[in-house]
Amino acid sequence: AGPGLKVISTLSVGFDHLALDEIKKRGIRVGYTPDVLTDATAELSVALLLSAARRLPEAAEQVKRGGWTTWKPEWMCGYGLSDSTVGIIGLGRIGQAVARRLKPFGVRKFLYTGSGPKPENAAEFGAEFVPLARLAEESDFVVVTCALTPATQGMCNKDFFGRMKKTSVFVNTSRGPVVNQEDLYQALAHGQIAAAGLDVTTPEPLPTDHPLLTLKNCVILPHIGSATYATRSTMAVLAAKNLLAGLRGEPMPHELKL
Repeated sequence: AGPGLKVISTLSVGFDHLALDEIKKRGIRVGYTPDVLTDATAELSVALLLSAARRLPEAAEQVKRGGWTTWKPEWMCGYGLSDSTVGIIGLGRIGQAVARRLKPFGVRKFLYTGSGPKPENAAEFGAEFVPLARLAEESDFVVVTCALTPATQGMCNKDFFGRMKKTSVFVNTSRGPVVNQEDLYQALAHGQIAAAGLDVTTPEPLPTDHPLLTLKNCVILPHIGSATYATRSTMAVLAAKNLLAGLRGEPMPHELKL
């Protein structure tokens, strides 16, 4: 775009797709759309967790393929939230919204980790701030809702999955590169963890021949965290308002401070 580019408006809360160093160097203003997609993404996170834990896609496929025959006590059994420990990586807006929705399921304990303790965020859930390793070891469900930064890239790796319980379920609705996908595949394929649900991958779209897509215990969605009609409409309006305010030299409703 050259020197004529003055304003960028992104229809997202994430901004890892932007060349921030270059943007800052050129003095370009950036608008984004936080807050408005929190509820939709939290709902999707819970839906994905339940789908992976209770094996919903696999069960639906059994109905279609004629696998549903006589009743069997342990057929299609999964894992429930009641009396469980849930670990949340990144207790920001979306992380808190996920915890708020999971609490009524009878979760016994919430753990969280991040760049530092957030007692004001954690108080509502009685959540305990712990190191990443302890969160992996003690959680029955792990939900990743953190931002992608150099510190979080590849955070969920072989060591992390190796510490998790064999009955644990892993869910990522943040950004694909937070997870080492080869390590996740190995953990799922060899029964190190029970199941995973991903709304984000590396790359996106995920190639149809990717090894993760061969696994019954991995539910993968096409990055639809904010995909409700109401949320996408609100995001579009906010993105337009950010852009117009930027072009007028006015304060944006939501400007990324660089």
